[in-house]
Amino acid sequence: MLIERQTEEDFLRDSQADEAVAEFFAQNDYTGKRVLVIVPDNTRSGPVGQIFKVIYACLDQKAKALDVLIASGTHKPMGAHQICTRLSMTAKQRKTTYASVNFFNHEWLKPETFTSIGQISAAEIEQISNGLFSEQVDVAVNKLIFDYDEFFILGPVFPHEVVGFSGGHKYIFPGIAGAEIINFFHWLGAVITNPRINGNIQTPTRGVVEKAASFIKMPHKLFAIVAIEDKLKGLFIGDCAEAWEKAAELSDKVHIVYKTKPFKTVLGIAPKMYDDMWTAGKVMYKLEPVIADGGTLIIYAPHIDEISFTHGKFIDKIGYHTRDYFLKQMDKFTDIPRAVLAHSTHVKGIGTYTDGIERPRINVALATGIDRQRCRDVNLGYINPDQIDIPNYRNKEDKGILLVQNAGEQLYRLADGTIPTIPDQ
Repeated sequence: MLIERQTEEDFLRDSQADEAVAEFFAQNDYTGKRVLVIVPDNTRSGPVGQIFKVIYACLDQKAKALDVLIASGTHKPMGAHQICTRLSMTAKQRKTTYASVNFFNHEWLKPETFTSIGQISAAEIEQISNGLFSEQVDVAVNKLIFDYDEFFILGPVFPHEVVGFSGGHKYIFPGIAGAEIINFFHWLGAVITNPRINGNIQTPTRGVVEKAASFIKMPHKLFAIVAIEDKLKGLFIGDCAEAWEKAAELSDKVHIVYKTKPFKTVLGIAPKMYDDMWTAGKVMYKLEPVIADGGTLIIYAPHIDEISFTHGKFIDKIGYHTRDYFLKQMDKFTDIPRAVLAHSTHVKGIGTYTDGIERPRINVALATGIDRQRCRDVNLGYINPDQIDIPNYRNKEDKGILLVQNAGEQLYRLADGTIPTIPDQ
């Protein structure tokens, strides 16, 4: 049974969310069970801590164990303070009220973290990808989940550049998944391109995620959050696929902003939860569809001074390029993880590569703590953030200038349905 609370108009009251969680546990008995809660890291907003606390209150004194695993994918691990922030608790509360809870970072750099649970055959990949790829893909996950009787996935749903909408089993793949499946479906998404994936519920990449999830036979449930910042618009609890689809349908209504025309200049203000360009790239992913051909996106984030804490060495080696730059010379990049290639293309945006000349559709410039030379080295533009006067970008839409605060989660699209396309070559 799916338990849901949602609204398109105002926001859910805390009591409505509490009632929904309580209803779920009234129908499902976890007495004596070991339960693991999988949550995203701090690069996603939403009242994850609020819902976790209600889950804990319902299971305290009943479950044999209730622990937390941070689904960080290939992001850097979170420290104790960051974990407390994620779950809306103080350091004192963690040591007292939640002292029985073990908090685990997903240790993706350690091979012993993973166990293989199956392989998606080449024929299945060919069918799911509509013929774009035909290769066998190993599916590995963090074996910690198998130390428990059941696991819950708790996290928000937003439009997403790789799978269409985040959430659901995506907190497993890539949240706690092995490198092969991560690299494969991220590159698949990049080949299809961000504008054709982002904000679509059914995509080939989501098909890969759900096929990979079918190898997990242990019981698990989803607590799917739809929120604007930390305010709930919807909460969906139950079967993972069903709850995720309902959440994605609501996200489609509340997380997509439509504009009547494209803009020549867009200033996207990255929130502090993005601490490197690997995560702040979402500013580009969500705004690319409303930037005019030849226009400029400025990613404003003075607090960011690093390209990627975990993948920077690869980005420094290859830089940021369009999809076709890589597709037409893939033999040169066999030593680069395909998820890194995907990130590179998503930040640069669509464009062409013909006769050795790359022509991106738009210009992307960083107004961050990353210096001019490093921006040039990775093939991005540079603007001194001190020279950005944010008020000058306000209320200028009639002049082709768009200012977006807290960019990175809401998707911007053109109202007529037009999406950026790669020109014929």
